[in-house]
Amino acid sequence: MGYRFQRDLQGLENWTTERDVLDTLQDLAITTDFEKIPCRQGTVFDAWGQAYAVRSREPVFYMVERGPGPASLDSALLTQARALGVEVRFNSRLERLAGPGIFAIGPKAADAIAVGYHFDTTMPDGFWTICDNNLAPQGYAYLLTMHGRGTVKSCMFSGFKQEKLYVTRTIEAFRRLVGLEMINPRPHGGVGNFRIPTVAQSGAHPVAGEQAGFQDTLWGFGIRIAIISGVLAARSLLDGGDYNARWRRQFGSMLDTSVVNRAFYNLLGNRGYRWCLRYQERRSDPRAFLRRCYHSSRIKRFFVPLARRRYQSRRKDSSCDHVDCTCVWCRCGTGEPG
Repeated sequence: MGYRFQRDLQGLENWTTERDVLDTLQDLAITTDFEKIPCRQGTVFDAWGQAYAVRSREPVFYMVERGPGPASLDSALLTQARALGVEVRFNSRLERLAGPGIFAIGPKAADAIAVGYHFDTTMPDGFWTICDNNLAPQGYAYLLTMHGRGTVKSCMFSGFKQEKLYVTRTIEAFRRLVGLEMINPRPHGGVGNFRIPTVAQSGAHPVAGEQAGFQDTLWGFGIRIAIISGVLAARSLLDGGDYNARWRRQFGSMLDTSVVNRAFYNLLGNRGYRWCLRYQERRSDPRAFLRRCYHSSRIKRFFVPLARRRYQSRRKDSSCDHVDCTCVWCRCGTGEPG
């Protein structure tokens, strides 16, 4: 469960709603019994090495471990599922599913990639980010450390063929700026797929998480939406409710806003990133600032169609055109926004 993450450190975002994400998970009867660090203070650097402090009253995000580790988010979910009597089968991929079920098999294309290393370290717990197109084109480089482990990566939205160059530059930058220490580094990479489907349905089956395209298009945070969409999909199977109406009501407007944010971010460049960092540091609590950025407004709704045309997923429609398809990999019915 979550094996592809290989003990990756990631962020469980906590800014898109005023209510804390851990309380939201508990409301959904999802366990929070996993290793986590509430991240209130950190540092963001611009392309010129200028540091901008992140200081928030409440956690901006929770740092968590993904993958097969004993204290990881995935292991906690697996333990909870088994305690409820769920049968979990590993190494048993289905090609077709004729009965009721939810499709949630992860990304189908690379709209962004995060490439770097996992490592051991004596560095203190913390998070650091660099907004610099020379390290992570149209994205950001990040360093996370928790309890003697670390993850450092370039999260890039373009320039994939030069990933080795950008990773090398990212390592050099963090060594220079914060004294990055890597012991026993292990290379690791992953992909992100962002899109807003017309319907998150494949035949009779609801589609959840990144397979549906549910992920923040600006920064690539997707854990929260994946869990919520899975719960909504399960409820729709149990009570016969309208899954598509539920996910649109729950987070559809946030997904629209994140596409607008991404379209504008792609236009900024390094000088624009610097202006945003200066503005945020002077004006407000970073969690409140980010929540405003993701809040739907009349002007952002106006820009949604333009943003969708400007930023389009690399994911293309697919191998099957059957209306009542049972193919797990099929994307029919999950219409592209155009």
